[in-house]
Amino acid sequence: MYGLIASAALIATASAVTTNYTSTVDPTKISIPSTPQTTSYDVTTECTYYQPPVPINLGDWPTNWKVATTNNMNQTAEFQALYNSIDWTKAPNVQPHTMGADGALSTTGYDVTNDPDCWWTASGCVTPKFPGVLKDISACAEPETWGLTYDDGPNCSHNAFYDFLQQQNLKASMFYIGSNVMNWPYGAQRGVKDGHHIAVHTWSHPMMTTLTNQDVLAELYYATKMIKYVTGLTPLYWRPPLGDVDDRVRWIASQLNLTAIIWNLDTDDWAAGVTVTVQQVQQNYQDFITMGTNGTFTNSGNIVLSHEINNMTMGFAETYIPQIKKAYKNILDVATCMNITHPYVESSVSFPAFSSSNGVSPGASGSSSSGGSSSSSGSAPSSTRSNAALVVAAVFACIAFF
Repeated sequence: MYGLIASAALIATASAVTTNYTSTVDPTKISIPSTPQTTSYDVTTECTYYQPPVPINLGDWPTNWKVATTNNMNQTAEFQALYNSIDWTKAPNVQPHTMGADGALSTTGYDVTNDPDCWWTASGCVTPKFPGVLKDISACAEPETWGLTYDDGPNCSHNAFYDFLQQQNLKASMFYIGSNVMNWPYGAQRGVKDGHHIAVHTWSHPMMTTLTNQDVLAELYYATKMIKYVTGLTPLYWRPPLGDVDDRVRWIASQLNLTAIIWNLDTDDWAAGVTVTVQQVQQNYQDFITMGTNGTFTNSGNIVLSHEINNMTMGFAETYIPQIKKAYKNILDVATCMNITHPYVESSVSFPAFSSSNGVSPGASGSSSSGGSSSSSGSAPSSTRSNAALVVAAVFACIAFF
């Protein structure tokens, strides 16, 4: 049974962590200007630089698309305060993994059979073996449910795709890369305004188990901070790039109250024309659609890995979503399919319980798309959030199996 709980260990951890998540953006009152970049369907026009809605001083952030410590952000007073507020003596004694000569993660020397570190890349493990670590979400608990997720946004050319999702009355879990949020902030704001569930996908999309502890912490911290700065929301969920996570990385993420969302079906859409054929991706979609009618998901649902990485991957979604809607009773973001009504630290934006979804998620309550800020009293639009807010979030939004 999947339920909402807060363990004493996690609350204690949260109360000790020092963060500096700030924003002047009220997520319930986001307004996207009508400009060529925000309205056009022409890729060149959409992806033309624009002045951001909030000032972004590049010196305050990690280097764009580089591991989040490469410009010495880990030496700043802010990061040092965060790092030193964590009791690293309690961290799992797990060494970073390495890449092989073929560019893939190497399992040489690792006990794959016993999988002591719950390394997803080696075994598909989603249940941590180390205590006090948040358990992964890997499938929607509700039967006959397609968990709709898209990685690697916000993509500058997603206008047509997000319009399509609006037309289909669908909300998805959108896993945003910090560097993309910095580059295309209106894209991130639109995700919030449209009522999607926004989650973290690291700062630069690295293989997380290959990084040092400081690198892992920086990747998660600065991506979360950028999302908060641009959208006014602090996510409590994240997805490791390519699913590469083990108990060391999970433990570090848990210090920031971030729970990993994995998947149990992979479209391979990002690899179309690269390492797999377009036809194979199309067949993957068809196979997953068939599973919606052949009893595969009678007792529980799925979470499907797909991407907004380019127009081809978004095009696959537009092609197959009408068929998915016919094959599955529910098509929902992960927050809704898991009955997570508060997937952010802020209480001003909430999501519906599964029972009120009627097969498709009505999206976030309190977001701009739902007509204003009727529930905005729980969060100030500008604040420095650290101990107290994270403790509250641990009580109401940390999740675990029991």
